[in-house]
Amino acid sequence: MKYFAVLLKMKDEAKSKEHRQAHLDFVEDMVNQDRLFSYGRLTDGTGGLLIYQAESLEQATDLANLDPYIELGARELSIHEWEMQSPYTFTK
Repeated sequence: MKYFAVLLKMKDEAKSKEHRQAHLDFVEDMVNQDRLFSYGRLTDGTGGLLIYQAESLEQATDLANLDPYIELGARELSIHEWEMQSPYTFTK
């Protein structure tokens, strides 16, 4: 399993507010399917970040594009494979 960082950049604030519950329901569904490692909003109001778990970039992109924020034009996404590091595994 690989990790993919998905940045959901604010595109339309009104649409984001209108479809927030649908987005949160989608996030809950992804958590229940073990597709999300972590997620949260950016405190400066510019969007949010989700860390998907998927087999490939294509699979992660397909999942991310199902988010109502993306489907309904409230946010735009940027996706990158993420190699998780831990301070406990850091070697000098």
